[in-house]
Amino acid sequence: MPQVPYITTWSGEESKRQRVVDRKAGPGIAFVDERPQDRDSRGLLWTRQKRAYGRGRPLFGQVHSPRQRHAMDKLLCQVCAHPADRDPDGGVLWMLRDHRNDWPDWPNGMAVTEPPICRNCVKVSAQRCPAMRKGHALIRAWAMPIAGVRGNLYRPTENGPVLIGPQVVWFGADLRWVLGMHLVREFTEADVLN
Repeated sequence: MPQVPYITTWSGEESKRQRVVDRKAGPGIAFVDERPQDRDSRGLLWTRQKRAYGRGRPLFGQVHSPRQRHAMDKLLCQVCAHPADRDPDGGVLWMLRDHRNDWPDWPNGMAVTEPPICRNCVKVSAQRCPAMRKGHALIRAWAMPIAGVRGNLYRPTENGPVLIGPQVVWFGADLRWVLGMHLVREFTEADVLN
C-alpha cells in the first residue's frame, strides 16, 4: 500500500482559482480561457487541477478532483488505484465512516464521493486514516450508479454568475451552473459487512 492515498492532493498540485463567467454557447458557466478538456461528455465544467502526484508534500484531507473522478468512474481503490475488491456477484467493497444509525436501511440511498477500496488497503486505512479510526463500516455495494456531482453551484445574474456554494447536484438537474469537483455515486443495493 502506498504511504499516500491515490486521491490525496499534493502541494505541487495546488492550482490557482479559475475565473467563472457566463458561457457564450448558451446558459451556464464557463472559464474565461476554457479548453475542450475542461468539460466531460455530459458537458459539465470541471475544476482544473494540476497532475503531479508525489510532487511536494501530501495535503491529507484534500481530494484531488481528477483522480477522484477517475477512481469513481473506473471503480478503483482510492488508496492504491488498483481495481477495488469485488465479490463473485460483482459487489464492490467500500470503507466509509460508520453512520449506520442515521436511517434504517443505511447505506442504501446514500450519496458517496469516496471511491471504493481493495482488500489489501483496508487494514492500513483503518489504522492510518484519522476519520476511519473514529469508526468505519465496510460496505458491499452491488448497485451504485453514478448519480451526480459535488461542486460549486452558481446562479445567473445581470452582472455574471454568482457563487451560491458547494452542493450535490443530481444528474437530470441543470448542471450548466455547476463547477464540478467530485463525482457522486448512490448506493441503491448495498449491505454493511461488519
